[in-house]
Amino acid sequence: MISISDCQLLEFSRIFDPRGSLTPIEGGTQIPFDIQRIYYIYDVPAGASRAGHSHRELQQVLIAISGSFDVHVDDGEQRKTYHMNRPYLGLYVPKMIWREIDNFSAGSVCVSLASAHYAESDYYRQYDDFLRAVRSDA
Repeated sequence: MISISDCQLLEFSRIFDPRGSLTPIEGGTQIPFDIQRIYYIYDVPAGASRAGHSHRELQQVLIAISGSFDVHVDDGEQRKTYHMNRPYLGLYVPKMIWREIDNFSAGSVCVSLASAHYAESDYYRQYDDFLRAVRSDA
């Protein structure tokens, strides 16, 4: 069974230069899956939250490219919060973990590296449906 202990912070290498820092990210090596889709969340209004769902199969790495935000992960029994505020750290979120993102700072950008293309059928959008699925796998 997947649990929040399977969520983990990934630290990416940083290349420092007087002209600015660079962080390379490679799928299949630093990321525990091949990256099939990349998207980003930005211009989030004050007080708004994002996500509020789980995936049947999709895995993600969430990165605060700019600013900060909180990611709440939930396996149906335990909940943990990660404060994301470094562009060289990514939060790995495996399948079957409920996630919510909030507390966005002004100008923040959240990048998601995803293991699959978008498929609505992969989502649990209602928490009760997610809980039933998690409990049926136990």
